[in-house]
Amino acid sequence: MEQEISASPPITGISSMATRRALAALADAHARATGQRVTIESVGGVDAARRVRDGEAFDFVVLAAGAIASLAAVGRVDPASRVDVARSRVAIAVAAGARKPDISSEAAVRDAVRSARSIGTSTGPSGAHLARLLDRWGLADVVGPRIVQAPPGVPVGALVARGDAELGFQQLSEMIDVPGLEIAGELPPDIQEVTVFAAALCRRSTRPGAVGALLAFLVSPVTAPVKRRYGMEPA
Repeated sequence: MEQEISASPPITGISSMATRRALAALADAHARATGQRVTIESVGGVDAARRVRDGEAFDFVVLAAGAIASLAAVGRVDPASRVDVARSRVAIAVAAGARKPDISSEAAVRDAVRSARSIGTSTGPSGAHLARLLDRWGLADVVGPRIVQAPPGVPVGALVARGDAELGFQQLSEMIDVPGLEIAGELPPDIQEVTVFAAALCRRSTRPGAVGALLAFLVSPVTAPVKRRYGMEPA
């Protein structure tokens, strides 16, 4: 049964762009079920982590697990509150109507990268993973000048859709439903990078009870279909 939405202030959170749409849908579902409003600001993950680290007031934060651990280490989030919300895999995309490259094996992905005129990547975990792959393949110097890095908060898919990059590498959750974009597929298992996104209570929050209820909801089984709809899996 839906609850009447409370007139009290919402609990506030900040997240990276990778979880933006799933979190928005889940926050709305939580509000309908409990009456507790939730507002979430989604920005580039680097910026989100910096803002929490600098002491900006939020009730909770959702970021890659490594970033949450770093924030816990400097006392900005409560490590005991951490919950793993979702897992996200890296995919490759091209502009709508463009030929999709063969990405069925590591060798095929390597060849596609080597022949692409430009490659869009992010400042987040998927970008770091691509950099490691280029080093592994000995292509960092060859392909490096063709890398187009999306600014924090800008999806790589947007670069690909408007022709600024021929191939785009990013979390699948950030490329689903981007206009003018087609998903070529996920990276093959032997070079896949699965990022776990976690949530935690910020130390500056004055509403730990309300945040705890939200975090429990975010990892409950009823949220699985929403996560899958937006290219993620329950953690």
